[in-house]
Amino acid sequence: MNADKVLDAKGLACPMPIVKTRKEMKELESGQILEILATDKGAKADMTAWAKSGGHELLDTQEEEGVLKFWIKKG
Repeated sequence: MNADKVLDAKGLACPMPIVKTRKEMKELESGQILEILATDKGAKADMTAWAKSGGHELLDTQEEEGVLKFWIKKG
């Protein structure tokens, strides 16, 4: 999936992936896609809930070799 920007949040414990995602999303235009890389297992539930509550769309989630990947479209 093509992303407009990639955020590397690997090695950060929650809530830092959410904090950094929120900051990056503020810099994107509506409809742009942010790819987030995280290693904290809690990020899966947190990112899903955060995207929904913020009016954004979680397009896809994948896990590859211990790295969680999220694609969120700014609402």
